Amino acid sequence: MSKNKITADPNSKVRFNNNVDYCVGTGRLGLALTEEYLKELAYVQEMIGFSYIRGHGLFSDDVSIYHEYEENGETKVEYNYTYIDRIVDSYLKVNIRPYLELGFMPGKLASGTQTIFYWKGNTTPPKDYKLWTDMVIALLKHLISRYGEEVVTWPIEVWNEPNLPGFWYKADMEEYCKLFKETFLAIKAFDDRFKVGGPAICGVRDAEWIKGFLDFCKKENLRPDRITRHHYTVEFPDRIGHYDYSKLEDSKMRFENLQSTRDIVDSYEEFKGLPIHLTEFSTSYTPKGVIHDTNLNAAYLARQLAGLGDVNEAYSYWTFGDVFEEQGVPDSLFHGGFGMVAAGNIPKPTFWTFYFFKQLKLFGEDCVYRDDDAVVVKNEKGYAGILWNIDEEDHARELSLKLEDGDYTLITKTVDETCCNPLKIWHDMGEPAYPSAEETKLIKSSADPLVESAVVKAAGGAADMSITLRRNGVVYFTLTKRNYTPNRGYDYDKVISFH
Repeated sequence: MSKNKITADPNSKVRFNNNVDYCVGTGRLGLALTEEYLKELAYVQEMIGFSYIRGHGLFSDDVSIYHEYEENGETKVEYNYTYIDRIVDSYLKVNIRPYLELGFMPGKLASGTQTIFYWKGNTTPPKDYKLWTDMVIALLKHLISRYGEEVVTWPIEVWNEPNLPGFWYKADMEEYCKLFKETFLAIKAFDDRFKVGGPAICGVRDAEWIKGFLDFCKKENLRPDRITRHHYTVEFPDRIGHYDYSKLEDSKMRFENLQSTRDIVDSYEEFKGLPIHLTEFSTSYTPKGVIHDTNLNAAYLARQLAGLGDVNEAYSYWTFGDVFEEQGVPDSLFHGGFGMVAAGNIPKPTFWTFYFFKQLKLFGEDCVYRDDDAVVVKNEKGYAGILWNIDEEDHARELSLKLEDGDYTLITKTVDETCCNPLKIWHDMGEPAYPSAEETKLIKSSADPLVESAVVKAAGGAADMSITLRRNGVVYFTLTKRNYTPNRGYDYDKVISFH
């Protein structure tokens, strides 16, 4: 199908907040004690480099922070930071900091026995709010003692998805608001430099919860430092065997839903302009969502990354890697896992979407063109851009970029179902659940973008070119001034044709 021509002028100014590298999600924090997890995180940090990482289970029993014991007939509390220190140390080694999600409830501190996931995170309120806030403040004191004053810059979020009864007992809004208030006031009393947010809701009754939360904060004279929510973009899935098949929702409708949260927040004089953080976003919200492994996922998320910054200060993809255990230990290489990286450090197509947007940010912050399927930025050397094709027929985008006359180098990096599709080669190999080292190496070799180049001549003050986009493709391009410095006697055309 035909697409509008992209015409970019370096003097244009287009709204585009590219905060792709602010934060990324993980499974429960205890997984950071495993080797494969750390390998995948190191790879993601080397190639993309996120500032923060957010995961569940900070206070769950596998991290083993909270303990009670009896002494002289009295119940006393002690804390153990052995594992959380190991976890945070491993994060800092790869230059990433924790986005502190405060949850779930330690078993000994819990008011009930309700748990969620394979690893049994307790999702009931504390039996004693003073014991809860004491534990939170003791941890913050310990972190500052170990890692210094930078800890006060680490973002804090109170709980996860309390509007779902599985994540918060009976989805009790009044009880969550109490948890937020007690936690917020304790942290601010300890050190008001900490930034504390909530209510960390997902899409169920989202408007009701955001409004109810803000009504409570207004009544109690609380001013959260940010509003947090989640953003998933699929219809309710069909479960077949182990796997969830979900249709994507309309992008425009999903962006309108995000705008509705912005509008609710801004309708309160006390909270107008408060930053909104999407502390989780993806397409499917299940860890067996088969779309996660596909090129379609990569193309759809390109449009998301181009627009999420319009009303949200930050957004965190769920998750960086496939070491993840909500529904049990993964039992196959490609299983619809949340991660942008599969086992063996095999980058999925979605990984490259994030990599491209990070490269775009490094190239330049000045956006000169943006539509539903493209974004272009410029710097003093030229232009860079990302184009995508969400589930449409192959087509070309024509570009006309204003430049001084002369020669320019066009580099394109293409990820699509033809040239960067590790899922397909795994399937064609017979879908080995536990591939050997050689099989993993082969699959990984199919997972890199196709890199191509050309020399483009600018004449009449513009460079014109065409970039082909196959179905579910994402293309990153740069067009920069060519510095041609041939050595004496070297003739490229002759080299490739003289014989």
